[in-house]
Amino acid sequence: MNLKEVFDFYKGKNVLVTGHTGFKGTWLSRILVNAGANVTGYSLNPPTDPALFDMAGLDGKMNSVIGDIRDLVHLKQVFEETKPEIVLHLAAQPIVRDSYKDPVYTYETNVMGTVNILECVRLNPCVKSFLNVTTDKVYENREWEVDRLDGYDPYSNSKSCSELVTHSYKKSFFADGHCAISTCRAGNVIGGGDFANDRIVPDCVRAAMAKKPIIVRNPHSTRPYQHVLEPLAAYLMVAKAQYEDGKYAGYYNVGPDDKDCVTTGELVDMFCNAWGNGLSWENKSDGGPHEANFLKLDCSKLKTTFGWHPRYGVKEAIGLTVEWCQEYEKNGDVVAVMDRQIAEMFQ
Repeated sequence: MNLKEVFDFYKGKNVLVTGHTGFKGTWLSRILVNAGANVTGYSLNPPTDPALFDMAGLDGKMNSVIGDIRDLVHLKQVFEETKPEIVLHLAAQPIVRDSYKDPVYTYETNVMGTVNILECVRLNPCVKSFLNVTTDKVYENREWEVDRLDGYDPYSNSKSCSELVTHSYKKSFFADGHCAISTCRAGNVIGGGDFANDRIVPDCVRAAMAKKPIIVRNPHSTRPYQHVLEPLAAYLMVAKAQYEDGKYAGYYNVGPDDKDCVTTGELVDMFCNAWGNGLSWENKSDGGPHEANFLKLDCSKLKTTFGWHPRYGVKEAIGLTVEWCQEYEKNGDVVAVMDRQIAEMFQ
């Protein structure tokens, strides 16, 4: 796997990114802009305040369309106007706890949103490569990622449905190979600029900046943590490979090595050490809704097919995250930090 070649491939390509105003979508948009792609984003307004998208230096450098993935008419219009060659589908309701609060919206967005984007791909032969980004939580969880789609909570189950929709469209409408279709299931991503609620690293950052102890609700749960640039590089690698040769279309897990699947308590310890200033944490379970205690991904297919391997361990990922966040805390140049981290990943 040569990530410099992956980066260079996107120069001049017409790329549509759904969910571009979110955390991962913003980082992906910045990568593509830096690579010289013609980027169109389709998404709701940024989901957090503050928002990484507003500070990522993308204004005027990409075509940012504010729209709802549930709005098929608007989505069709954007496809017809921009004629994308590559479509990267990240738009989703991504928070487990929010899916319990509003399951209907979660299913509408994550299931029918996928139907809508695939319908647009079906109707527009300009698209040669489509990648649906789902989650490690699509599996029926038996304390391991087994090869059976299910998903316990409305978020996880809706993403399982999104996968099944993708499989159906692929077999029904793309069997001739005119557009290559893949899905990628990623683990828990961390990195600078994530301001979401109910995520442990943003909670750590908010506590650190407020100079208060971090509240940890489930310190013994194990998660496959990885820096945000790891799965994004993998998405771009898969989308490029299948654009060039449809034999690479498939279903891939993207996660860290086993040694970097750590408990939440261990992760927070690393964060406290990296941040410094005497930061500490407290264990306070809030009796919230069901979440799996143990998640780990089998990424052997990605490794075998592409020679892929993670660039950063979890400790390095925390270090990169803290670097961005401390630059943000002092009102520094966070775009320069993003660009430096992107350049290091794709060198």
